[in-house]
Amino acid sequence: MNAHDQNAQATSGVDTMAAPAHTSDGARAGHAAGDAAPVTGGRASAVGGVILRATDLCKHFPVTTFFGKTKQVVRAVDGVSLEIRRGETFGLVGESGCGKSTLGRTLIRMYEPTSGTVEFDGKDITRAKGRELVDIHRRMQIVFQDPYLSLDPHMTVREIVSEPMLVDQRLSASEIDDRVVEILDRVSLHHDDMYKFAYEFSGGQRQRVGIARALSVNPDFILCDEPISALDVSIQAQVVNMLEDLQSELGLTYLFVAHDLSMVRHISTRIGVMYLGRLVEVAPADELYENPLHPYTRALLSAVPIPDPDVARASSRQILTGEIPSPLNVPGGCRFHTRCPLATEACEHSDESLVEVCPGHFVNCIVARDRAGK
Repeated sequence: MNAHDQNAQATSGVDTMAAPAHTSDGARAGHAAGDAAPVTGGRASAVGGVILRATDLCKHFPVTTFFGKTKQVVRAVDGVSLEIRRGETFGLVGESGCGKSTLGRTLIRMYEPTSGTVEFDGKDITRAKGRELVDIHRRMQIVFQDPYLSLDPHMTVREIVSEPMLVDQRLSASEIDDRVVEILDRVSLHHDDMYKFAYEFSGGQRQRVGIARALSVNPDFILCDEPISALDVSIQAQVVNMLEDLQSELGLTYLFVAHDLSMVRHISTRIGVMYLGRLVEVAPADELYENPLHPYTRALLSAVPIPDPDVARASSRQILTGEIPSPLNVPGGCRFHTRCPLATEACEHSDESLVEVCPGHFVNCIVARDRAGK
């Protein structure tokens, strides 16, 4: 079994039915990524209290010598605080290598946090281990980016989808078949498909199998780790629409990691922008696209292709200069100041957290805050 399959199994659950979800006590006043903010954005959803909260979360990877001595540290996630509300889709965007996937996997405890805290449904899960961690993974699942490598080619769909159910449950063959058929129907696959192997499917069908595996234990929260980036454009829309339907039917909460900014706007309730291990802006989806405040967010949005040639010619592209700093050697002060066209001397020394500049809109930039009057 390859490493991807082992990762997939690491987030498998234990019961066929997940425990009922309990609404947490809501966001704490003054938290960095937004309490009591009105929820507006790319799509409507029934949004409740906070289901997932991270506070000053860090995930560092040591770089060691041949003899095992740590000589440097990769600061993949470095002091992230955010809240995700029950029933919403929180989009996460940024350049490759900014720490999006690492943040998501640390939040669901696939990776051990270096420091900081993670709370799920009001309970601190930062140091959960053993049976407690298995119970958490039952409620927090993942859909992997690569539908080819994340499925074991030696297992049938029935075995792939049923494996999480059987971690500590004894089910008869008929009960397994009934449950697998039900799940495959939810992801628009035929019941006969459960006897096929993964290599017999197209990329889009394989990703549906991956989604079916995540649904097999009735989770509350799903990390969608770039689930459409390896698919054709026409298939991407089908998968995204299916995820939206599943969210409406099952009351799921998503953390949706992606590069396609237009697709993120379509599916997300709120969006966070990451740069070099930190969140630099968080806002409702429409607000972020219509009123981006951080210079990095503006540069990202200016790179989105515009289908109307007249509008495209009239728009200006913001091209960033300079090299992307290495997470091995993070710049002091604002991490974006080495590439920012608006950087001042103060930016070289400012290292502040997200600040709310208007309802639900948080930004980590002293220049943007000054322009917004905050």
